[in-house]
Amino acid sequence: MSKIFIVATPIGNLEDMTFRALDTLKNVDIVLAEDKRVSVKLLSHYEIKTKMVAWHQHSKDSDWNKVAKFIKEDKNIALITDAGTPGFSDPGGKLIELALADFPDIEIIPIPGTSTVAAILSVAGIPLDKFSFLGFLPHKKGRQTIIGQIKESKVPIIFFESVHRIMKTLNQLSDCDKHLIVGRELTKKFETIYRGTAKEILETLEQNKDQQKGEFVVVVNK
Repeated sequence: MSKIFIVATPIGNLEDMTFRALDTLKNVDIVLAEDKRVSVKLLSHYEIKTKMVAWHQHSKDSDWNKVAKFIKEDKNIALITDAGTPGFSDPGGKLIELALADFPDIEIIPIPGTSTVAAILSVAGIPLDKFSFLGFLPHKKGRQTIIGQIKESKVPIIFFESVHRIMKTLNQLSDCDKHLIVGRELTKKFETIYRGTAKEILETLEQNKDQQKGEFVVVVNK
C-alpha cells in the first residue's frame, strides 16, 4: 500500500526546510502541489526532480481519480502547499478525507516543519498554556461577532490577517487596551514584529505605508 506524506514547507525562508522533508520529497513517486509554479522554486532550489501534480482547494473528482490511480499503483505521495503545513489553514484536509474514505488502510504520515503560529508564539513573551487559534477571520458575515469575542476572550487569541484587511482589523480592535504581538512577513527579508495595543500598532503602520504590505499573524493577549 502506498503512503501519503503531509510535508510542511518554509513560510518564506527556504533554509527552514528540514532534512526529513527534503528526503521525503526526493524519494516519493509523486509530489502533489497547491501551485506548481510556486513549488517548482522550492524543488529546484534543492535539486529535487520528483514529478509534480497539481492538488488544490478547487481540485475536482477527476483530479482525485488521478491520485487514486497512483495509490492503486502503490506509488508514494507527498502533499505540499505554497507555504506552511497542508491542512492547517491551507488545502490538504480534503485529500486526506478522500484517501481514507477510499483506502481505509492507507498510512498518512506527517512531516512537520516551519509554522507561522509556532514562530509568532515563540517570541510572544506571554503565558501560552492555553490559547485559541482562529485561522483567517471572516471577511464579512460574522466578523463583528468574532471581533467582539476576541476583545472579551480570557485566553490569548491567534489569527492570520491579509495585507488587504490588517488595517481594518487593527482599527476594529483599537478601542481595546489588550496587548498585541503582530508578526509581518515572518522568516522573510522584511520580517517585522510589532508589540503594543492595536491603536499603537495601527499608528505605526499608518506612518510607514511600506510596512502595511505582506502577510500578518496576530496574537491578542487575554
